[in-house]
Amino acid sequence: DAVMRGPERTAFCAVRPPGHHATGQASMGFCLFNNVGVAAAHARDVHGLERIVIVDFDVHHGNGTQAIFDRDPRVQYLSTHESGLYPHSGGVYERGVGNVHNALLPPGSGGFRFRNTWADQMLPLIDAFKPQLVMISAGFDAHMRDPQADLMLEAEDFGWLTAELRRIAERHANGRVVSLLEGGYDLQALRESSVAHVRALR
Repeated sequence: DAVMRGPERTAFCAVRPPGHHATGQASMGFCLFNNVGVAAAHARDVHGLERIVIVDFDVHHGNGTQAIFDRDPRVQYLSTHESGLYPHSGGVYERGVGNVHNALLPPGSGGFRFRNTWADQMLPLIDAFKPQLVMISAGFDAHMRDPQADLMLEAEDFGWLTAELRRIAERHANGRVVSLLEGGYDLQALRESSVAHVRALR
């Protein structure tokens, strides 16, 4: 509400537990409630938005978020995640009603492949959608020090993507970006990644 009504245009919600695995009917995968799903539905239903994008860069696929919105063309969902990990969903063939876009990254991809995937495949889709609000499922468990996976990203990679999303928000959404914390289980990596993320949001 604060971002929609102003004067704030960006927000980072440091919430735990994470939420992107929870569906509309059940909790799962460390997630009790789908935080970004509740927020996006609120923006859609209360503020009347017709184009909301949810960007999920957690190392795991946000199966719950996708399931909530995959039949709603007003909400675009995009995710990069490591192949072969829980919950074993998020294939490129999962398209919803044309509003779902997944890209699987192999272990060891690193920042170069991560950035290229977003720059070449995903960010142009968001730009074309012209979102009125950018929402982020900000999972930092793709960091090279995190024990959950092996994408081998650094804090600067999260900062780079956040800055790119901020630019899209400036073009289409009056600068409005709401980010919600998802995964991240190494405290030092989580701290560094969160700082890079919030700096890029400001």
